[in-house]
Formats: sequence, structure tokens, C-alpha cells
Amino acid sequence: MDHIVTVQDAVTAFANFMEPTDAELDAIEAEMPVILADIELIDAYITTLDQIPSDLDARRLRRARRRALVARVELTRRSATTLGVGA
Repeated sequence: MDHIVTVQDAVTAFANFMEPTDAELDAIEAEMPVILADIELIDAYITTLDQIPSDLDARRLRRARRRALVARVELTRRSATTLGVGA
């Protein structure tokens, strides 16, 4: 009979090396407005899943889409500026 053994020691042995770097944390911080806008958009979609959207729901969806688009455009502009594109 073969025994099933755990690989916990092998997995956690490298946990110190798997921490995010400062650059990765900075990238996440820069993308946070986009992430939050997408969460708001998903929440707006979820509220309309089981019903016909009312005028208020439609307005909330439009606003959430607009905020998500603005956040993405702003992130793209900041990224282009830091890379020196279009300057």
C-alpha cells in the first residue's frame, strides 16, 4: 500500500522567497483605482441580475461603467507618462 504524504514542508520552505517585491506592491497600488471601479461595476451588475433594471439601476450601471473607464484611462495616462511615451 502506498502512503500519501504531505508536501507542506516543501511548499512552506520557500515562503520567504514568495513575498511580493516593492515594485509589485507599487504596481498594485497604482492599479487600485481601476480595481475598485471594477468592483463597483460588478456590484451594479449583480444588483440587476434577478430583476429588470429600473431607471435608478440603469443610471447606477452607467455611472459605474463611466468610473471604470475613467480609472482605466487615468492609469494608462500615468503609465505612458512614467514610460516617457507621448512626451
